[in-house]
Amino acid sequence: MSKSTFVISLTPFTEAGALDEEGLRGHFGRLRDAGIGVYVAGSGSGEGYSLNADEQQRVLRIAGEELSGKVPVRGMGVEPRGAQEMIAFGRAVEQAGLDAMQVYSLDIGHGVSPTPRELELYLDEVLTSVEVPAVISTHHNVGYTVPLDVLDRMAARHEHLIGINCTVPGLPYVSKLVDLFAGRLELHVGGPSQALTILALGGNGYCCSEGNLAPKLCVSVTDLYEAGDYAAAHEAFARVIRLFAVNRYGSIRGIKMALQLLGLPGGYPRLPRLPVTGEERDEIARWLDELQISELG
Repeated sequence: MSKSTFVISLTPFTEAGALDEEGLRGHFGRLRDAGIGVYVAGSGSGEGYSLNADEQQRVLRIAGEELSGKVPVRGMGVEPRGAQEMIAFGRAVEQAGLDAMQVYSLDIGHGVSPTPRELELYLDEVLTSVEVPAVISTHHNVGYTVPLDVLDRMAARHEHLIGINCTVPGLPYVSKLVDLFAGRLELHVGGPSQALTILALGGNGYCCSEGNLAPKLCVSVTDLYEAGDYAAAHEAFARVIRLFAVNRYGSIRGIKMALQLLGLPGGYPRLPRLPVTGEERDEIARWLDELQISELG
């Protein structure tokens, strides 16, 4: 399986809060030209929780029109309360003509984690009900990780399960995941901090928000590593890590402001998120200048 980088695409909104379809097409065009894989309508960078059903479908359809057949494009969605929410999203992804969907970890609310048996029943129901290729997410932000034995049974039962996105701070889990699934499923970590680690272990690459700002740079980490140019891969990785600085302003808020300052499509955040202003904006401007972000591509 080849190495790859995915960006968790932002969703542009106008200053008044409307979905900015022109800005979305412009942003997708920039990602397409960079050759980066794209996840759309995600809950974090994509502000997916702010999208109503019609807007979500528009984002998926525009992604299909602009990206399908040119770069890998997948629907990410948001953490569901139950299987039917994820199933409905999967059917929308399929109708939009995207390559695959992510199956988010179940979030049953009030800080409660599902039992392994409950989680297995949820994943089985979703994967049995949708035909589009699927990638399971195991993400520590929901308060738990998906047990490895549950993932193993899903891989054995469902041939259209093609990968796992793993976002956890602990390397033992990541290492065991690679030992169990390398060569069987695509394995990507969430965020760039473990990008070189997953590649060294034998996984496929990483997903990130930083690709919204510097997609060519983010892709170069995996491309250079796969080509065996490890010194250049390490240099590119170091530059990607420096992009983390913008996330101090609330993930996509800072990246959207950086794109505005560079005159690139990205739009504004939507309520309840507020745009970066004042001293924060000035600091991002200085940061862009110091790191020469406009030259990163």
